[in-house]
Amino acid sequence: MEQEKVLEIIRINPHAIAHIAQPTDEMKLLALRKNGLTLQHINSPSREMQLAAIENNARAIQFVADPTPEMMTKAIMDGWINLEYIKNPPDDLLKLAVSQAGWAIKYAPEPSEELQLLAVGKNYDAIRFIANPSEKVQQAAVMQSYEALRYIKAPSPETEKLAIRQNEQAIRLVNDLDKAKLLMLLKENILVLNYVVHQPEVTQAELEKVLQQVLADEATPEKYIRDFLNCNCIDKHSEQFPMDKLMFLYRYGSRQAKRIAIDEKLKMK
Repeated sequence: MEQEKVLEIIRINPHAIAHIAQPTDEMKLLALRKNGLTLQHINSPSREMQLAAIENNARAIQFVADPTPEMMTKAIMDGWINLEYIKNPPDDLLKLAVSQAGWAIKYAPEPSEELQLLAVGKNYDAIRFIANPSEKVQQAAVMQSYEALRYIKAPSPETEKLAIRQNEQAIRLVNDLDKAKLLMLLKENILVLNYVVHQPEVTQAELEKVLQQVLADEATPEKYIRDFLNCNCIDKHSEQFPMDKLMFLYRYGSRQAKRIAIDEKLKMK
């Protein structure tokens, strides 16, 4: 078959290169520039051919046995997902991929803590791909979103506290929630009560003990105090936790708590 006819066939269907017995370099390069994935059909491709393939389609790197640093960088710049096709990627390449999307860390067999922090900082749910994240990594993920707690198999107590402080709805993601843990987390965010109406059951006396400790502390955040004052679960007319909150603060609250109570009362008028 005349070479021009073969070239025309390749222009129309680059994968035809797989059925040509002894393709010329011109034919190979034409196929690769039309569809980089045809590299899989070419034996012993030159560097020029490999580069042409990757230029056309970065996924062609999966068919390059020993890619150069430039090839790997080009592939990752075109899409972090191409990290899947690179064996034993160097640290700088992993960092480049993770800086695009935290999920790329799933292709890092033993990621450093620095890389883990970069990953969860980019996408909090990338923590699902980290086998045993340190407390620092756990907390970095939770700081991005309390939802990260969903993907941590064994969160530290401090991580759970941080998630609860971020959002009271995090209580739904806390494992092995017993009364002791619930009482501990109520010290972080009183609005947790809105999401644990039935279980585990907290008595009025237990709740009051927690509140006495927290509200007497001058270091308690202002938000906690205001949340307490506006918590519907705790109220004079509440069936669950009947309480005169202003009187309670007057008896047990710190100076700051009493000041905030007066401020809230004035807002209601």
